Amino acid sequence: MSDNTPSILLTGATGYVGGRLLPILEAHGKLVRCLARQPENLRERCSPQTELVQGDVCDSTSLRRALKGIDTAYYLVHSMGSSGSFEDHDRAAARTFATAAHEAGIKRIIYLGGLGDDNDQLSPHLRSRHEVGDLLRESGCMVLEFRASIVIGSGSLSFELVRSLVQRLPVMICPKWVSVQTQPIAVEDLLAYLVAALEWDGAESRVFEIGGPDRVSYGDIMREWARQRGLRRWLISVPVLTPRLSSLWLGLVTPVYARVGRKLVDSLRNRTVVKDEAALHEFAIKPRGLSKAIERALTNEDQEITATTWSDALSSAREPRTWGGIRFGSRIIDSRALLVEAPSQLAFAPIRKIGGRRGWYYANFLWTVRGWIDLACGGVGLRRGRRDPDHLRVGDVLDWWRVEEYLPNRRLRLLADEEEHLVLFRGFLKEYESV
Repeated sequence: MSDNTPSILLTGATGYVGGRLLPILEAHGKLVRCLARQPENLRERCSPQTELVQGDVCDSTSLRRALKGIDTAYYLVHSMGSSGSFEDHDRAAARTFATAAHEAGIKRIIYLGGLGDDNDQLSPHLRSRHEVGDLLRESGCMVLEFRASIVIGSGSLSFELVRSLVQRLPVMICPKWVSVQTQPIAVEDLLAYLVAALEWDGAESRVFEIGGPDRVSYGDIMREWARQRGLRRWLISVPVLTPRLSSLWLGLVTPVYARVGRKLVDSLRNRTVVKDEAALHEFAIKPRGLSKAIERALTNEDQEITATTWSDALSSAREPRTWGGIRFGSRIIDSRALLVEAPSQLAFAPIRKIGGRRGWYYANFLWTVRGWIDLACGGVGLRRGRRDPDHLRVGDVLDWWRVEEYLPNRRLRLLADEEEHLVLFRGFLKEYESV
């Protein structure tokens, strides 16, 4: 094998954890190959030495191509955003990947799962996370499975949920799950474990439970968040909010839309704490406590620019969409042109800054109404905002849109994440370019 051939395959590089892990691996001098359904979403995020391969964990043909010459593979995908049975999707993907990994002679699979006692009545999400680990081990490859609870870090799903609740609601009517114990871990410590797994000298598959030193309730996390923000908050627990009602409630006040919210809330009823502390002895990592983890997350949040966010992730079950390669059925295309006597950089600046806190310039109240309707129907609404208030890149989320094409000072094309229609700025910009 050539010295320039990647020995590490990273799946889920467009997601929250994978997107944070990639630059760390590159900084350690590792040659990485990333498997992605839409590699163009990664081109601006990785170094020239990182190889991008188009494919899917459910496609055995593309997996064989991606796993060729690989020693270690990271499996960091899930299907929580899928519209069908995410358990079936996760199961099918894990089996396909396990078979391909065995055929390719992969020496080590590193997998991130979820904490939870198998003897408890686990939620479908946690049950699926454990099942995926079992299926990967059935491949015969050596599997290192890390099981974690809430990940505390700027841009994470947990961060956005708690931050939104604390900032928006002075008085919170909370269901029973706010008193359930959990053992959160800082995203920096989670990433440290994933990197250290490359050098672990064990020879057999292992499951490592990881978490910070503090066992707290979800209510405790909210109170600590409020304390560090200098906010006074009251939590009133009530027993009447079902998982479905709780998910709809979260959808109204947080960026978590109803589909993911239902799966997430259902998992919050399970106690997720570390029972086996072997990871503390096997790895030279000392996780930070909750207070330090939140302090670090808030510091990164205040910068307003995060390396990755939970909403960047595409479910592994999502069908890939290509411009011109898929039918959108009946649609109306409204094209407008306007001559602007200004340099392209100045004329394009307002376009690249649309959405998020700035809104949509014209009839913004109608866009807001549209966001509430989308939210009520289980969509993402306007709650996700945008990664950066001034800059865009392919793959970014922008409210309920996703950036499909971006040519600075020339063109911005957005694809509705949950809808089967497009909005185009191409017509306007094409006319402008001809001036």
